Amino acid sequence: METVLVTGGAGFIGSHFVKRLLRAQDIGRVTVLDALTYAGHVANLGEAFLDPRLNFVRGNILDASLVDSLVAQHPVVVHFAAESHVDRSLLAGGPFVQTNVLGTQVLADAAARHGARRFVHVSTDEVYGPLAEGSATEDYPLRPSVPYAASKAAGDLIALSYFRTYGLPVCVTRSSNNYGPAQYPEKIIPLFVTKLVTGEKVTLHGQGQHVRNWLHVEDNCQGIELVMRAGVPGEVYNIGGGTDLTNRELTRLLLQVCGADWDAVTYIPDRQANDIRYSMVWAKIADSLGYRPTHDLKEELARTADWYRRHPDRWAPLVRIPEPRAATRPHVTPDTAQEPQHV
Repeated sequence: METVLVTGGAGFIGSHFVKRLLRAQDIGRVTVLDALTYAGHVANLGEAFLDPRLNFVRGNILDASLVDSLVAQHPVVVHFAAESHVDRSLLAGGPFVQTNVLGTQVLADAAARHGARRFVHVSTDEVYGPLAEGSATEDYPLRPSVPYAASKAAGDLIALSYFRTYGLPVCVTRSSNNYGPAQYPEKIIPLFVTKLVTGEKVTLHGQGQHVRNWLHVEDNCQGIELVMRAGVPGEVYNIGGGTDLTNRELTRLLLQVCGADWDAVTYIPDRQANDIRYSMVWAKIADSLGYRPTHDLKEELARTADWYRRHPDRWAPLVRIPEPRAATRPHVTPDTAQEPQHV
């Protein structure tokens, strides 16, 4: 029975992955390590707490002693924990470097020391930077534009260096934009849906011509699980297969599923360093590991919007109550880390 440590497992993608793992019969204990900053909530795990195989530890990946004690007990590590929002990285890049770079190093160091059998580092297509045309393969140069993407690219390189230097069996996954239920309402889909269902206006940067590939979170989790089980150490796997849309095209679909019209849309000046287009080739994971995305965008957008309609208790407090400053800029070191809380 496999024993797995999932960092950031109370976040959006991480919580979906944990639930997926617990549906597998060959998985033993699953331990979630999460600092529960603004985007992480135990409610995201929900019914998973009914499974006795789930163990939850509240703590920060920068806490080296805590990380060491957990990695020693878990031969498989799947690393989701990250600061992940571009706009926040433009305001304060420090937490992104601390968590996404130094935090990755702390985890990889512990995993190498304890001889982990598998270390999966979860990353993003944004590390490739903008592509006016063509698509990035896994060996495409990393050309990130913003502090968030740069910190993820640095984390990728840190993780891969532990394979090349210490033989740690690292795999890196890079997915396109994820969507689905229970995403924190700062990313465009949950942000627009929560505004539209309450009769508020939404804003589009520039003319809405920025192109993104939209991948359902469960398809990404399928790919990550395949890499966890059978990925080749030292390899990078792009996880794509969603739908390419301009932000204007995406907005049109969201207006439809929310029963709104274009009067609800306002155009604002473009965000600084807003990459015009991302695109990846994902043939490698399809050909070598059998990855096949199965979720239809239009159907899943409707289901996602319906989830937000039915669960205002999960998101309304998040958008109405101002965040404490400390919650948006966590800074935890091994000397100052809070006592971990076990559930």
